[in-house]
Formats: sequence, structure tokens, C-alpha cells
Amino acid sequence: MTQPSSPSPTATYRLQLQPDFPFAAAERAVPHLAELGVSHLHLSPVLESVPGSTHGYDVVDHTAVRAELGGERGLRQLAATARAHGLGLVVDLVPNHMAVPQPAGLNGPLWDVLRHGPASPYARWFDIDWDGGHDGRLLLPVLGGPLGDELPHFVVAAGDGVLRYHDHAFPLRPGTEELPLPRLLASQWYRLAWWRLARSELNYRRFFTISELIGVRVEDPEVFDATHRTVLRLVRDGVIDGLRIDHPDGLVDPGGYLARLHEGTGGRWTVVEKILTGDERLPASWACAGTTGYDALRHIDGLFVCPQGAGRLFSHYRDFVTPLADEGGDWEETVRRAAYEVVTHDLAAEVERLVRTAARISGRAPRPGDHAPWALRQALRELLVRLPVYRPYAADATRAATDAAMLGRAATGARGAFRVPEEARAVDLIHDLALGRCPDEPDGDDGHGDTPDAADRADRADFAARFAQTASALHAKSVEDTAFYRYPVLLSACEVGGDPGEPALGPDAFHAYCARVQRDWPTTGTVLSTHDTKRSADVRARIAVLSECPDRWRDVLGSMAEAAVCGVGSGVDGAGPADPMVSWLAWQTAFGLGAPAGGAGAERVAPAVLKAAREAGLRTSWTEPRADYEEAVTEFVHSGPCGPLGAPLAALDAELAPFVRANVLGAALLHLTMPGVPDLYQGSERLHTALVDPDNRAPARFRPELLAELDGGAAPLDLSAEKLRLTATALRLRRRRPEWFGAAASYEPVRAEGPAADHCVAFCRSGRVVTVLTRLSLRLVETGGWWDTGLRLPPGGPWRELLTGREVPGGALVGLSELLADAPVALFAAE
Repeated sequence: MTQPSSPSPTATYRLQLQPDFPFAAAERAVPHLAELGVSHLHLSPVLESVPGSTHGYDVVDHTAVRAELGGERGLRQLAATARAHGLGLVVDLVPNHMAVPQPAGLNGPLWDVLRHGPASPYARWFDIDWDGGHDGRLLLPVLGGPLGDELPHFVVAAGDGVLRYHDHAFPLRPGTEELPLPRLLASQWYRLAWWRLARSELNYRRFFTISELIGVRVEDPEVFDATHRTVLRLVRDGVIDGLRIDHPDGLVDPGGYLARLHEGTGGRWTVVEKILTGDERLPASWACAGTTGYDALRHIDGLFVCPQGAGRLFSHYRDFVTPLADEGGDWEETVRRAAYEVVTHDLAAEVERLVRTAARISGRAPRPGDHAPWALRQALRELLVRLPVYRPYAADATRAATDAAMLGRAATGARGAFRVPEEARAVDLIHDLALGRCPDEPDGDDGHGDTPDAADRADRADFAARFAQTASALHAKSVEDTAFYRYPVLLSACEVGGDPGEPALGPDAFHAYCARVQRDWPTTGTVLSTHDTKRSADVRARIAVLSECPDRWRDVLGSMAEAAVCGVGSGVDGAGPADPMVSWLAWQTAFGLGAPAGGAGAERVAPAVLKAAREAGLRTSWTEPRADYEEAVTEFVHSGPCGPLGAPLAALDAELAPFVRANVLGAALLHLTMPGVPDLYQGSERLHTALVDPDNRAPARFRPELLAELDGGAAPLDLSAEKLRLTATALRLRRRRPEWFGAAASYEPVRAEGPAADHCVAFCRSGRVVTVLTRLSLRLVETGGWWDTGLRLPPGGPWRELLTGREVPGGALVGLSELLADAPVALFAAE
């Protein structure tokens, strides 16, 4: 943990900037957001990006603030207005990649590389393997078909030195303007190719599998300086107060990058979008305040999942869907199959680059292993698919032992994939290189007095970095973007950082997590909804209730008999006659959204379900879409979950409303009062039901008049207003008493006493604030309620409940049926 040099935020509010919501719109929202109680605005990327971008992660120019948002002048005006209202700015920074835009000239550095090749002063900016085939050229997979079919669509503008292809434009290598088209194409520093060649032939690092985003080498000090100069100037000028770092796992050396950034910002508050899995810990050496908070999301969501009910829901899912083990029938097998598919297909080019590097290193070794390329390739794949985390960190001493043990276990499994033990030695080579070790030299000495030459050292460093970067892309694509959509048992668990195989977490696990965060990373970020969550927190809170009533969910689907299943029809080539898996997913999605029958709900649910089907890749996909199947799914959503057949969902919704309320308010209060700095996604201060992007990236809308009414003493009329009142109350307390929640604060569980104690989660912050909430409220009601279960508030006091104004003496044992008589949550303070 690195403590920031300036005060950490007490809470941040994320705004998705886009042409329809520029700096001026954010500025107009400042008075309301200041009144809400946050301390900082959290802005999506602000540097120049592809025109029309609704997210800003496709940066094209690091030297300029995005003109479509209002430019630097607009950003400075926003900062000044925010400052006048007591707010600061945190900005999202994208160091890993830049856009390969259309036309390419929008990215000036890349344009120069395309014109001048490796001799360009910007060639060092981009992660290009000039020796990776294509006669030393950069592959650009932008053509709609094979090159021969697309030749009629090329236009040479010799006078401008530009080659045009539809909306694309590329620079011509000097002196080639007058060549015949075939020779002209062959003479460029780039090779224009059919887009389908990207997966196997690409020779530049990209963001995951998105060829339109090219990797940037920020590990090079000159590249770091050039790409960060504008942002660091804005930090020094007081315009920017903190940073969110996008996708640090794509970097060669995240720890080194953060150290350089920490120095450049003077130690401003910085969090990183690092997704931790299982018991993984953030490297202690990283110069940052912590993560953006997906680990907190996992621990909050898990509290509201009933472990027994989740198991029974799985049984009903299995009966309804009848999936194969590796197609949604078993979580681990589903993940493993998805990983094999991604590593052999989508990331084939990345694996081949590693194979070439490993072969060069092996050939130079004092005792060459005679490893065939196929053996190296298989060893790579078998190791990569067995990594339980996003990536190892070979250059980080604080993770060395942990990563060595993890890779050792993976290597043991990988060796079993080889029939010939001697050929399995390829695994040993890959294992050592992934850890940054010399092959056959655990102590750095081969016993002959030889030391690696510069080329060998460069190759070994390159391999370790590429292996880690590829591992990160593999985990994201195989788990987040594939397996999550093939295992839709409980959709609330299929979230970034989540574990659908073990969706439930108890109070003890939550308290242990919070104690560790307060000790190690007290100003880390925490989130419940983001621009990347597949479902907003309130959608997940609704779906989680189904784990408490799995039989009711079974009965709802059973009441519709065959109409509950999407009937595709046997005429769809390769699609199959029906798809119960996408049907299960569609019904849960509609329930989670609370989608009304009719067009409005269907227009949101259908695109989300289609995206899920494409990501799953079982019946259709992004690259091989099946139109008949997708039309059938769309029609099913309109007629089923969001149509006349959806009436049982409405009845279930009404029946479960009190328990949805408990989940929504409970998760919100946990997020706002647990250790860390809560980041609220735009609109989530009220009831916020959003699905996967683009549904969750619509321009922000605010209700300042509703907050004013509540502040004036009006009673909340619905759950949305109730959540807004709770959110404002907690945020204002954090801002008024930052010492109770910050780095010097404390965290202590408060244990309920009695037969229903497990349904209560309570904790005390710094001896001054007590959070109390209800979990698994439906099960609580079904077992008779709180009975004589009570909660003893800490000594001191008196404790005033901030939502109702009632007071409770310190040290008193109060029955939870009395304490939570008006609401499923309570927030006490002793001021």
C-alpha cells in the first residue's frame, strides 16, 4: 500500500463522458452531486479518442483533451466549478493501448509508423513484432474479404500520398505512389489483410482480442513521458486530483509503471483496475491506493446468495437446460473448455509469438532441449489454461513465491497432457521462462561459466512479459466473456471478479475481507456498478433473491410448459431445434431488469440476451452470426419474458418485492460504509437497473428535485427514493467525518445474538458508526423472523439512527425485530 500525498476521496461519482454528455453537462450536475455528498467526480477517459466514441478507451492522441467533450478549456471549467462546490476530479487513464482508427490518420504516431516503418521515431511506441512474418511488415486486418476480392475497392491518391479503402485511409511509403497496385501494396510497411487473419497472423499486441486497439510500450521511459505529459501537467495544475488506471495487467511491468506514475503525480490517489480472483492479493509493492473495487463487489454480492438455495437452483437449471458438463453443466469444466477454445483459436497469434521466442531461447541453451514447435505450443496452452488468476508477475519480488507455487501446480497438470514424458520437458522450459528464469539454470549459472548474452536476456524478458499479458487476455476472454455466458445458473454471480461456481459468501468471510482491507489497503476503491458490470447492482440484487426461493423459480418456468423454451426450429443450419440455456438466461434477465411487458422492456432485454448468446459462442457468435437463430431468440424475448407469456414474472416480482428491497438497501449500505472509498456509478444513488453495455452507458440523468424533497422532510414513496435517502445520508456522514472511514479508521464486526444471527450483518467503524442490515430476508421470514435475536450496540453513545432519528443507549442489547422494524437496514452514529 502507498498512502497518497493528498487527501483521499471520501467517495467518488463515476460519469460516462461522451458527445451526448460532455464536460458542460457534467458541470451542470456538479451542484446536485455536491449536495449528494460525494467528494470527487470520477470521469471516464478524457484524452482525444475516436470520434463518436461513447467510452473513450480508444485513445488516438495523448497530447490533447477530447474536443468532442469540450477540450481542455471545458475540462478546466469543469474542474473550477467542481472546486467551487468542494469537489475534486479523478480521471480514468488508459496506458495499455491506443486505437487503430478509421481512418488511421487520426492516430498521428501510428500514421507515421505506417509510413516509415521501423525507422519511424514512433516505432518504439507500439508493441509490434516486426520479425513475426509478413516480410517485416505490420499486419492490418481491416479488409472485409480476401485481398484479391477487395482490390477493386482500393483507391490510390498519389498526390496526397494516401491509399484509400472505403472509409479507411493509409499513408503510402515514400517513393511508392506511382507503382502498380499489386507492387504498391507489397511495398508498404503494412500488409492489408482480411479481418479473419487477425486471430492467427497478427504481429502486434492488442487489447484482449480487439484488433482495433494496439498495445503501447509504456515501459519505455520515452513513451511513458510522451503519453503522460498532458495528464501529468493537468495534475500539476490542480485540474486532476486522482487517477484510475485501466487494465494494468496488459502492461509489461505494472509495478514499475505505477512507481513511475507515483513519482510523476507526486503521489496522488490512484487505483488500478486489477481484478483479483479467489484468495489472490494485490502485490504489496504497487504504488497505489488499491484496486477499483471488483473484489469488494464479490464480497458484498456473496452475502445475499443462499448457499443451499443456490445448490437447489442449480438442480432445477440442470433439469431445465440439460447441459453437457463443459457447456454449462459444471463450472470448472466449462471454464477449462472455454480456455482451450480461446487459447487455440482467438489467441493463436499471441501463442505463436511465444512459441517463436521460446524456440530461440531453447536453441541457445547450453543443453538444448530439441523442443519441437508443437511441443512448445502444447506446453504453452496447457500451462495457460491452468492458471487460476489473470496473470503472474515475474518481475515482482513480493509475488515471487506465490507465483512460483501457482505455476508449479499448473506445470504438474500440464505435463500430464503429454504422452511421452521426455516431450513433457517442454513444460519445464515454459514454466521457467514464465517465471523469468534461465532454462536449466535455477541459480543463474549453467555450470560452465557462460552467461546469457544481450539477445538472450532480451528474449527471456520478452517471453515472461508476453506470457503474463497473454494469460491476462486468456482469463478475461475465457471466463468473463465466455464461461460466464455458458453457466447462467444464477446470473447475479456471473459478474466481473465473481465466482459462479461458489456464489455464496457468509458474514465471517465478509468481515475477514473488510478487516484485511482496512489493514492493508484502507483507501482502495470499492464498487457495486460500473460501466463494465454485466448487470447493475440492483439487477443483481433482484436475481440473488432467486437463490432463496429456487422452487418458486422452477414453478414459474414450469407453469409455461414448452412455451418457456425458445424454439429455434430444426431448419437453422447447425443451430439445433431449441435452446433452453438461452431461455433460462432470458427469463432471469427479464426478472432482474423488472422488465415491463411490451416493447420497452424487450428493446433492452433482447440485445442483452443476443450479446450473451454471441459471447457464449455455442449457437451463434460475433464472427459467425446465425441470422435465423438470432431472429428466433429476439422473437422469443418479445413474446415470452417481455411479452404476454411474461405475466408469471410480474406476479413473482410483486411477491418478492420486500426481499428485493432488503437486498438493494443492504448492498448499498455495505458499499457506502465498509472500508475503502466507494465509487458510485452514475444514477446508482437511486434504483438503477441496467444490463450489459451499451445499456449501462446511456447518458446520465439526475433527480435533484427528488433529493430536495427528501431533504425537506418528505417520506420516500418508493424504493428508488428510499435508496437515494440512504445514499445521501451515508455519503454526507463520510464527508463530514472522514476520519471515521479513512486510513486511520478501524473496523470491528458486531455480532448478533440469537437463533437468526446469521441473517444480520453489522459492524462498527472507529467506535462511532454502526452499520446494520438484513441478509437472506426471505429465508428469515420463512423461518419465523428474528424471534429473540438481538444486537448489542458498542459502549458509548447514545447511538442515533440517521434515517429515523431514534436513539439507542450504548451497550444495550436491542431486539432486531425492534431495531429493524421500519427498514431492513439501519445506520447509527455516535456524534
